[in-house]
Amino acid sequence: MHSINLPSKPPISPHPILNLSFRIFFSAAALFAIVTMLLWAFVFTGHTDINAQVLNPLYWHGHEMVYGYALAVIAGFLLTAVKTWTGVMMPYGYKLLGIFGCWLLARLSWVAFGFGMTVAGSSLSWLYIGAVFDLLFIGWMAFVIFRAVLQVKQYKQMGILAKLSLLTLGNGLCYWGIINADMNITKIGIYLGFYLIIGLVLTIGRRVVPFFIERGLSVINSKGNKEDIILRNSKTQDIASLLFFLAFFIVDLFYPNKYLLTITALGVAVVNFIRLIGWYHCGIWQKPLLWSLYIAFLGMCLSFVLYALQPWLGYAHSIAMHGLAIAGVGMMTVAMMTRVSLGHTGRSIHQPPKMVNVMYGLMILAFISRVLLPLVDMEHYLLWIMAAQGAWIACFVLFCISYLPMLARPRPDGLFG
Repeated sequence: MHSINLPSKPPISPHPILNLSFRIFFSAAALFAIVTMLLWAFVFTGHTDINAQVLNPLYWHGHEMVYGYALAVIAGFLLTAVKTWTGVMMPYGYKLLGIFGCWLLARLSWVAFGFGMTVAGSSLSWLYIGAVFDLLFIGWMAFVIFRAVLQVKQYKQMGILAKLSLLTLGNGLCYWGIINADMNITKIGIYLGFYLIIGLVLTIGRRVVPFFIERGLSVINSKGNKEDIILRNSKTQDIASLLFFLAFFIVDLFYPNKYLLTITALGVAVVNFIRLIGWYHCGIWQKPLLWSLYIAFLGMCLSFVLYALQPWLGYAHSIAMHGLAIAGVGMMTVAMMTRVSLGHTGRSIHQPPKMVNVMYGLMILAFISRVLLPLVDMEHYLLWIMAAQGAWIACFVLFCISYLPMLARPRPDGLFG
């Protein structure tokens, strides 16, 4: 007989924002998305110096978007979802503040390092501080997830821990490359992290996009009966998507061959286009929380097509990569955060703030400006990038205005969470 130790009193935390991880991490990720893009806009337009002798500015930007912004959203999502999956309470209160504090101190160290501030006579000292706190952050997060999974013997969730381990390896490579002045290793570390996150988005997206559409579109028919929407999913498609993406990731990062890149990228695109056709329902266009997820997935598919065409049409590799980043990381995380924040704070997912339509529109504008317009008009490349940066910043400013108050307040129903 296994006994479950129920808490004698309900959990309490010093502030509602520390009740569950999604509250503090989504809030911080949105604020960080604004600050880091503002800094990047200043660097990109030559108004701020970055320590280019030690680090390529592009890699500073890439590292903080992947291991700063994206990992904060993943931490908020996972540490909340694992509680739902396992029934085991995740860190809250001061323990959650400890995990968050590690992430925050690592981010501050990267700002100090990137902009040449010195401590103990060297800007590299900030990098060592950042490395310690980054590893503590991922390690602590992995430990609490591992402990919860073991407690209820849900071994199928071990794949998440494998991805967290690989993300730790990628982050470690970034630090190793900068400390040893080997930008090639740093680049591998950034791309490894980026593609792992895209892999996670494809995996989680395959579960949540059809699930959310089914939940969001169940309707009452003319006879007064509830009519469920059932969307198609295929195990063959899941395996094909995984294999094509794994091959694409290896080819793009380690074995650049234009024929293999085109075949693998087209493979990922075609499989996921077929998925999207199976998930389509005209009712999604009435629900911004649904069409945003659908458009994010569509943007990822278009980006894989751009990867496939890039060796033959000769435009910059970064255009395809930014397409995947804006759709798969930007749009998808905003779409997820806007929905998860409503559901887990006890609010109706059918009545999101009016601003969500504008937020999603701004992220689509960022995709068009950063990815599509440079393809047809390279003459105004700097203008298109600045427009994309402006749209990104505006999107997260609106997220902060609409969502930070609800993330910082207790649930209206009085429950803990």
